[in-house]
Amino acid sequence: MISILAKLFIKNSDDTSNPLVRQAYGVLCGGAGIGFNVLLFLVKFAAGQISGSIAITADAFNNLSDAGSSIITLAGFKMAGQKPDNEHPFGHGRIEYISGLLVSVIILLMGVELFKSSLDKIIHPAPIEASWLIVGILAASVCIKLYMFFYNRQISRKIDSAAMMATAKDSISDSVSTMVVLFTTILAFRADVQIDGWCGILVALFVLWTGYGAMKDTVSPLLGQPPEPEFVKKIEEIIMEYKDQGVLGIHDLVVHNYGPGRVMMSVHVEVPSTGDILVLHDMIDLIEHRLAKELRCSAVIHMDPICVNDEETNRIKEKVAQIVGGMEGNVNFHDFRMVHGPTHTNLIFDVVVPYDYGMSDKEVRDYIQEKVYEIDQNFFAVIDVDKAYA
Repeated sequence: MISILAKLFIKNSDDTSNPLVRQAYGVLCGGAGIGFNVLLFLVKFAAGQISGSIAITADAFNNLSDAGSSIITLAGFKMAGQKPDNEHPFGHGRIEYISGLLVSVIILLMGVELFKSSLDKIIHPAPIEASWLIVGILAASVCIKLYMFFYNRQISRKIDSAAMMATAKDSISDSVSTMVVLFTTILAFRADVQIDGWCGILVALFVLWTGYGAMKDTVSPLLGQPPEPEFVKKIEEIIMEYKDQGVLGIHDLVVHNYGPGRVMMSVHVEVPSTGDILVLHDMIDLIEHRLAKELRCSAVIHMDPICVNDEETNRIKEKVAQIVGGMEGNVNFHDFRMVHGPTHTNLIFDVVVPYDYGMSDKEVRDYIQEKVYEIDQNFFAVIDVDKAYA
């Protein structure tokens, strides 16, 4: 149903990199979530009052909170779609992450409340009155929540939305909790076995675990996380298409995410030092425009001139490459150059190591310096140790 509505009411619905299309998907799913959850609350609240089941009543209020979550998601997408202004020059895209974080908090709060009410039910047990009507209501509720999970997950993957994925996780936790409630209701109805409170505890723990996972998914982009490997690969492919026009390589790629579809990036592009600077600059401008058009990101490229025709520099660079290549882990180097002096020669370059590398920056410098001395006692390594941002 959601897919059909998207085709009918969202213009260019397949252009999910467009912020307006993403906003329309968020509003559509948020509106559907409000409607479904309000309906489920009304029906299950009535069933809980009739049966006297604390688990059914708690599940009903959980659906009411889900309606509030859907409102937050809808509002988040609307606010995130606002254009940049003087106070927020990079746009409002991160509001979408904040809305997902609020949904996660609501999931956690509901898990705590369900745990408390279930514990009270264990301490003060009361019989559950059930009927096939109530069983049918709960079974239908499970089906609706599973449907909501699948369409929220599908849309979250389609538009790459952490907030929508948080809503999907909320839906699957609801479906599991309702299945447990359905199980306890059937046991009470058919076998007169009262385990309402204990099952409520299990459901509460599952809801808390789901809330934690959803919060982790939304906090990471707020704090800043590495770009997706596919995005990095596309950047590299576009830039390296200009290899025949002078591009020798890239390094120091940094991506700043200000919300889906609002990305700023910077990268160093290596070019031959003997090239025509005007021609090379024109090529760099062309690459920046391509990155902006094809990846919807604001790109800043720094040109790094590389010496390519000096035999001695190339020979020593190859020896340094062997040193760095022999180190454990994913270690590489760039910006290599030689500066000759009256008493010694400086080998100047940057070494890139992972954040969790087993050696400290000082140990990396000392190790490479020791190996450089073995090449020539007059060589001195001047090394900047960088971390891999992408």
